[in-house]
Amino acid sequence: QVQLVESGGRLVQAGGSLRLSCAASGRTFSDYALGWFRQAPGKERELVAAVTRSGVNTYYPDSMKGRFTISRDNAKNTLYLQMNSLKPEDTATYYCAARLYGLGYAPTEYNYWGQGTQVTVSS
Repeated sequence: QVQLVESGGRLVQAGGSLRLSCAASGRTFSDYALGWFRQAPGKERELVAAVTRSGVNTYYPDSMKGRFTISRDNAKNTLYLQMNSLKPEDTATYYCAARLYGLGYAPTEYNYWGQGTQVTVSS
């Protein structure tokens, strides 16, 4: 198993940037493909970005392309999400998630989740 702990969420003004981190412990970090999801109140959890075990390949839904960058450091057992040009509609709880082997695109494809970190973007 792997344990995930997100950090870096805070209140930020529109147009600002933020980098989220997700620290992992437990089973070998590089065994897992990883993803960032977000969930706003009253909305479904949605994929922001995903990355393969090696970190070479990434995936972004069309709605997330351009402002978000996912990366991982397997030596540090850490996943990152760089968020730029933030908008009020980016306000949500952001979660990191892990699954064995290949990329996953839906929340149901991930087996392990962190507790989430709150990002609030003010206008």
